[in-house]
Amino acid sequence: MARKKLASNIIVGLDIGTSKIAAIVGKVKADGGIEILGMGTHPSKGLKKGVVVNIDSTVESIQRAIDEAERMSGYQAQSVYVGIAGSHIKSFNSNGMVAIRNQEVTEEDIQRVIDAARTQAIPGDQKVLHILPQEYIIDNQDGIREPIGMSGVRLEAKVHMVTGSVSSAQNITKCVQRCGLKVEDIILEQLASSEAVLSEDEKELGVCLVDIGGGTTDIAVFYQGAIRHSSVIAVAGDQVTNDIAVALRTPTPAAEEIKRKYACALPQLIAKDEEIEVPSVGDRPARCLSRRTLVEVVEPRYEELFQLVQAELRRSGFEEMIAAGVVLTGGSSMVEGAVELAEEVFNMPVRLGLPHGITGLTEEVNSPSYATTVGLLMYARDHLPVSSEVSGSSYNFNDEKALLTRMKNWFSNSF
Repeated sequence: MARKKLASNIIVGLDIGTSKIAAIVGKVKADGGIEILGMGTHPSKGLKKGVVVNIDSTVESIQRAIDEAERMSGYQAQSVYVGIAGSHIKSFNSNGMVAIRNQEVTEEDIQRVIDAARTQAIPGDQKVLHILPQEYIIDNQDGIREPIGMSGVRLEAKVHMVTGSVSSAQNITKCVQRCGLKVEDIILEQLASSEAVLSEDEKELGVCLVDIGGGTTDIAVFYQGAIRHSSVIAVAGDQVTNDIAVALRTPTPAAEEIKRKYACALPQLIAKDEEIEVPSVGDRPARCLSRRTLVEVVEPRYEELFQLVQAELRRSGFEEMIAAGVVLTGGSSMVEGAVELAEEVFNMPVRLGLPHGITGLTEEVNSPSYATTVGLLMYARDHLPVSSEVSGSSYNFNDEKALLTRMKNWFSNSF
C-alpha cells in the first residue's frame, strides 16, 4: 500500500529509550483531540542510561520502529518530535524582570522577560532545552499566567529552566536524520509524559510524576499548574533486570522476561508455594525456584528507588506541596506491587499513570510504557503554533535554515 505524506495535522512522536524505541503517528482532530493512527516499537540496542552510545545500532532500531508505525498508519513519516532523557539533564528555577514598554504587556515584553530569565551561567557543554514559565508578576501582583494585555509598569517572570548535554542532543538528532527524518523538536521526556498522564487538577494541587524507564527514572514536580522541579535518577528497570540475572544465575534476556512476567515488589501479594521456571546459563537445564526468591531480589531495588525519589523530593523542598500524591508511569512501573510499595515509602496516595485523552488505537498504547510517546504528540499539538522561546522550548526545527541556525548556536556560549 502506498503511504501518504504527512498532512499538517499529522504528527509523529519518537521515544528513544534505553530499553525500546517507540514511534506513534497521531492525527490532531478539529476538537483538539488526538487520534492514534499507528505505532511501532523495536528493542533499543544503542543507548545506555538514556544516552546514545552506538549510533549505527540506534539508527537501525529507530528505522524499524518508524517502518512499523508507517505500515500501520498508512502515512510516511517526514519529521518527528523526539524525547530526551539521561543523567546529563539538569534543571533549576530562575526569574527575570523588565520594564513594560507601553504600559500594556505585549508578546514582545514576554519575549524580553523570558530572555532576562535565561541569563544564567551555564556550563559550556550544556545548552538550554526548555524555558518553562511558572508565573508572571506585574507590579507585585503575582500568580498571573496570561499577562498579555494587562496594564502595568514592571513585568517579572518565574521560569523553570532545563539544560542538557550538547553532544547528547546532537547525537540524537544525527541518528534521526540518518533515518531520513527531520527533528521538529527535542522534548524532555518527563515533561512529555506529564502531558499524557496527569490531570490539570493534579498539577494545580501538587503532584510528583515518577517515570521509571529502563535506564533512568525521571522526576517532575508540578504545583499551582506549573512545573516546579525536575531531575533524573540513574536507577531504573535495567538495574532490576541485572539483579535478577546475577541472583538467579540466568541470562540477561531471560531475566528481563522473568521480570516482566513474574516480578513483584511486595511478598505478601504472592502465594508461598508459587514456583517459576528459571533458564540456566549455558547448556544447563532450567530450574524451578520459588517466586518469593524473585521477590526478595526485586523488592529491595524498588524500595531503594522510591527512597531515592523521596530524598530528591526532600532536597527540592517540594515534598510537602504534592497534595495529589505521586503518579508512577513508564514501562518499569508496571511491576506488580510497585504502587503499593510506593505508598508505603512515600506515605501518600500513589497511582499508575496511563495515557488519556486519545482515540483511535487506544488499546495498543493504553500502557505506562507509552506515556512518553503519547505525551510527545500532545506536547506537539499544544506548541505547534507558538514561538518556541515563549512556549517553553528552545528547539524549533521547522525548516532546514532553523536547524542549521540551532546547530551553530549549540557551539556558542553566548545567548
